[in-house]
This record gives sequence, C-alpha cells and structure tokens, in this order.
Amino acid sequence: MSQAWRCCTLGTMTTPHTITVLGLGRLGAPIATRLADQGWHVIGWTRSGRPAAGSVEPAGDANEAVQKADIVLLCLFDGPACEQVLDQVRDSLRPDAVVLNTSTVGPDEAAALAARFGPNYVHAPVLGSGPAVANGALRILAAGNAEPFDAVRPVLEALGTVRRVEDAATAAALKLVANSSLAGAVFALRDSLQQADALGLPRAAALDILELGLLGGLVRKRDFLIEPSATAKPGTPEATFTIGALAKDMALLADATDKPLPIAAELADAPAGPEADIAVVATAPAVDDAVLEAVLEPLRAYIRGHATRDPAHFREAFLSSAHIEGIRDGVFVSWPLDEYCAMFDGQPAEDESTRTRRIDSVRVHGSVASAGMTLKHGPDTFTDIFLLVRVGDGWRIANKAYHRHS
Repeated sequence: MSQAWRCCTLGTMTTPHTITVLGLGRLGAPIATRLADQGWHVIGWTRSGRPAAGSVEPAGDANEAVQKADIVLLCLFDGPACEQVLDQVRDSLRPDAVVLNTSTVGPDEAAALAARFGPNYVHAPVLGSGPAVANGALRILAAGNAEPFDAVRPVLEALGTVRRVEDAATAAALKLVANSSLAGAVFALRDSLQQADALGLPRAAALDILELGLLGGLVRKRDFLIEPSATAKPGTPEATFTIGALAKDMALLADATDKPLPIAAELADAPAGPEADIAVVATAPAVDDAVLEAVLEPLRAYIRGHATRDPAHFREAFLSSAHIEGIRDGVFVSWPLDEYCAMFDGQPAEDESTRTRRIDSVRVHGSVASAGMTLKHGPDTFTDIFLLVRVGDGWRIANKAYHRHS
C-alpha cells in the first residue's frame, strides 16, 4: 500500500491521508512539497494566491481545501494570521480532522488556539528553515493529546525529529527561547565582524575562522555577508529566515516575559528591510560610525578628566546643567557639575599608571544616547552610567550615575 493511502484513525472514522497546508510561504511551501514528495495527497492554499509547487494540489478556496483534509497544517506568519484563517475555515473542518499548527506564535496565543479547537489540535512549532525541510531535518516541538498526536506523528517525522512537550503554551515558549539564541548569535556575529574590521582583517579571512566556531551555521550564509547590502543583488538567494520574522518573534518573547529584550528593539530598527535575511543584520554597524565617534567624544573627554584630574575636561564633556549622582559613604549624593569639578586639583593620581577606564557600551536613539563605563581606580571599581544628548552638531553628557564596588 502506498504512503498516500496510509490510513488515519480518529475516533471511529478511517480515511485516506489528505493534508491541506494553509500558508505557502518560505516554510509552508517546502513543507507542502516535502510531504507530497513523501507520498501524501497534499492540497496547498495561501492567502496571497501564491501557486502551489510540484505535486501539491492547488486550492483557490480555503474552505474547499479543508473539507477534504484529514490534517489541516497551518504555516502562517503569526497568531493573528492563524486566528483569521482558522475563523475562515472553522465551519468547513471535518469533525475528525486534526489541526496541526507549525506557526510561531506567543504562548498565550497557542494556549487560546488549543482551547478553541479542543482535543484535535496539535501545536508543533519547528526549528529550522526551508533547506532543513527539504532534508527532513527540522526539529519539531509537538504538544497535543495522544490520539491526534499519533495521527500526525508520521507527518511530523517526515519533516524531522519530533520532541513531545507538555502543552501548546510550552511548545510556543520553547520556540521563542530557541529563536532568542539565534538572534543573539546574529548580533554576536555582527560584533565579531566589527572587531575584525577594526583590526583591518579581510572579511573573507574573518569568516573562514568564524565558520570553525559556534557561529558556523550563520557564517555559511556568505552570500549575505561578503558584500552586504540592504537591497538584494541579482543572484542573491532568497532569504530563508527574514529580519521581520525574527523581529516579530523577539517582540512576542518580550511581551510574554514582560522583561526588557534589547535585541527586539535592535531587530525592529535594523537598517535592512524586514524581508532581508537575518544574516544581513550581522553586516550593519550597531551605530553609524560617524554618530558613534561623535558620541564617544564627550566620553573620552571624561576619561581625560580622570587621567589628568583637570576639571576643564569634565566641563568639555558635560552640559553645565549636569548632575553626577550615586551613593557615597552610604548616603545618596547629587553633585552639580561645579561641585564635582571642585573635587579635582589638576594633579594626576600617584597610581595613575595602574588605573584603567573602559567604555563598555553605547546605544544611540536619535538625539539621545546611553553609555556604560568601567573605571578601576586603585582598590575601587566604578560602574558609570551616562545619559547623553545631541546639542547642535555635537554630543554632551546630560547626567551620570555611578556605583562604587569595594
């Protein structure tokens, strides 16, 4: 018996295995093709009207497509898309059909979908992109009741390795955490490439070495890394995972955890468009070089002030209205700039040769910026946090807060 006619038993009903795939985008299209090539009868539908490929049967109407299906597989962009499409076809679903959702949504959205569609809903977000689908190498986080899970398991195993998880919300949360590590890797690659550029290393040589390490999977996307551009050049392969999709996932994670997630904002503000591959993020500087240099000027003046103990450098670095604040001898202090400058006599500290200052971070948001610095002065280490503003053509420190580590 061919695989196309393997039977699916749900309750008392046994029918040929027909799969309707709703969503034929970057992931849905290869999933539909993979399943069709494995011998299932696959019907494909997409909101955009994008045609089905190969042996996938095209469907112009979503309701007609799901009426024939034992399994309705969703591969859509986000939670609202899932709700919209399922609302559209709900009355056309067969009573014994399993809804198999591979889309990346928030935990609350996943739990709500599972509650709405009851025991015949399986939530199964996937780790991997189109090439992994073609090789049957997806990693799948599947949650659902035993009977529908057993019905869809052969389908999932044709796509990759299946890991059973507790419930739909857990599956959705684990997928977001996995994508968070991917976003972190993209920015780690960006930072490594910036350091390589600062050292004058050829991009190709740096990528050769980085490919040997933990970032190898991203580094192999060389078409996006050697000659970076916000606009795809002729011959550049189609993005397998877009900036827009990863930004959406990180926004979902930030909302679900109610915790700050800087990479969510950085992805949303990425210079390349949302349809660019995530690898392009690694080629864009965190801050425009000219802007970064301008922001660094008052921070370097501040460092010179400590190195020379000449208050003129502090007056160059700070706005005249600035305050320097922190805890001193157990008491909160807030010094106006004049009081702060009065503490410095213009004579370098005796142990100046052993003191160090390091700018740890700079983030620019239009006309304001924040920065962090570590100062090691004898037995004490200070963490300084700066708020900077753009004034005319330059930047000045508006305020500084510090913490003294004994």
